[in-house]
Formats: sequence, structure tokens, C-alpha cells
Amino acid sequence: MKYAFSTLGVPGMPVADVVRLAAETGYDGVELRVHPDEPVHPGLVAHERRAIAGDFARAGVDILAVAGYAQVAAAGDDEPVYEELHRLLYLAADLGAPYVRVFPGGGDQDPAEADATAARRLGAAAEVAAELGVRVLLETHDSHRAGADVARVAGTVGHKHVGVVWDLMHTWLAGEEPEATHAVLAPYLGYVQVKDIASREDTAPLPLGAGVLPLDACLSLMRGEGWVCWEYEKRWYADAAELPPLLAAGRERMSGTPRA
Repeated sequence: MKYAFSTLGVPGMPVADVVRLAAETGYDGVELRVHPDEPVHPGLVAHERRAIAGDFARAGVDILAVAGYAQVAAAGDDEPVYEELHRLLYLAADLGAPYVRVFPGGGDQDPAEADATAARRLGAAAEVAAELGVRVLLETHDSHRAGADVARVAGTVGHKHVGVVWDLMHTWLAGEEPEATHAVLAPYLGYVQVKDIASREDTAPLPLGAGVLPLDACLSLMRGEGWVCWEYEKRWYADAAELPPLLAAGRERMSGTPRA
């Protein structure tokens, strides 16, 4: 198994500092939040993209994914969504990231209509993703919070360059047990996002193991394979503890073994 953390936990941190932090705390990779208020975004020009990829490569740290905010099930015209997906796919390819994370964003639409919209858009994006050697992953989130929700969409698309991200908090909030989530997502799974929270009512981020989420059950289902990413949502919770001092202990918590 390989371990990553998300830059959602270190908002605005320069890329060089993110790379150093990952290397010093024993992480194999980093999930890069991609947004105009972050150092990494689709507006970067070619030499900036090469520099970022080089920083990671020299440190021996992988870029796990570019975590974008395209909403593939959102109501409205397809074209703006296609444009956003393409920008994310080309950014991932230039950075050497294997995955692009997207959201459902179906809102209060009829679920069947939201599923069909998401499947249509992801199916079109899959052809570009295949050419670039990148995989688009739909996260268990918002309108498609449960594993069963995103599995329906991925199954409809039926393309190997479309898969899913399992966000443990959202499937738990949807009432799914980890075993049930894993069973429906396994054929499509790109990687898992883990985190911890105090309760259903208080979702501020906590150190791994300090809250109520079924972390151990989730990790055991991965059977030592694939990627697990700690998504510590500091960006949305200003009063949460700073992530960097927690990273080494979090890495040990995920692997179950102290670093040598």
C-alpha cells in the first residue's frame, strides 16, 4: 500500500514546501488540490508544469492526483463541464499524475437524470483520458454520497479510464458500512480518502484515530494494495489544528507500523 496526503490540509503552501513535507514525513505521494487559490491550477503554463513535476520527481514523491472541482452530474449545458474536464486531464498528464478527481454535483435533480448526465460526460471524457494515459475518478460526495451511487455511474460508463474515489466520511454519513462500500466500489476503485471526525454533526478534521470513522475496517479491506490518501480538510476549518505536525503520526496510523 502507498500513502499520500491532500494539500487541502496545507492550503496555499508552496509546492516546494509540500514536496519537502511529504518526503520528510514518509509519504509516497500527494493529492494536489487544483483551484485558482492554490499554487497548482489549470492556468499554469508549460514551464511551470515542468518545474512542479521536476520538484516531485527529484524528491521521489508521486503526484497521486489532481483534485479538481468539475461537477459531472450538474444541471446545465455539457460544454463548460467538458472544457473543465479537459483542462484537468491535460494538467494531470503534464504533471505525471495518474488520476483526476471530480465531483458529482447533481443537486436535487432526479437521481436517474443526474446519473445519465454524469455517465454521458464521463464517457466522453474517458476517450481523452485514454489518449493521455489518465483516469477520471468520481468521488463519493454530495448527490452521490454512497458507494452504490457512484458505482451506478461508473458501471454505466463501463470504461477503464473512468473509476471512483472512495471518501470514507461520505459513505459513512450515507449509512454504508465499509464492507458494503468496498464490495460495490472494488471493480472501479482508484484510491481511498481517509479522515476522522468527532460525529455526524461535527465534521471538523481530527487526527487519524481520534474520531468515530471506521478507519481500521476501511484500511483492512484494502489488503495492503493501492493508495490511501489522508484528506485533512483544514481549508474549510480554520480552527482545526495545523496538519504538518500531525503528518508523521498519521502515516504511522495508516500503515500500522512506526517509521524506522
